Amino acid sequence: MGSCGACTVLIDGKPALSCLILAVRAKSKEITTIEGLSQGEGLHPLQQAFHEKGAVQCGYCTPGMIMTAKAFLDRQPDPTKDEVKEAISGNLCRCTGYAKIIEAILSVQEA
Repeated sequence: MGSCGACTVLIDGKPALSCLILAVRAKSKEITTIEGLSQGEGLHPLQQAFHEKGAVQCGYCTPGMIMTAKAFLDRQPDPTKDEVKEAISGNLCRCTGYAKIIEAILSVQEA
């Protein structure tokens, strides 16, 4: 239904809800999933930050949050807290108050 953001992937570097994308629209596009962010055996800095900051609870929303944050930080590498809140506003998490998620995203820009 496209209401939670959990299935977010990057299509040509832009976040998209995979549940709403017809396969034919993805033809000849670069698709990046959460698995595609890891760097060999190491985690992507956002994946590492979510782990270190305790931003992962049940894990259901985590891939979508990270993919949305990745696209956002690629466009806006030095965001404010309010900008991060706005960027992830389409991703729902029922486990947290978003504080640790926002903290994790902001910590990547500081690295």
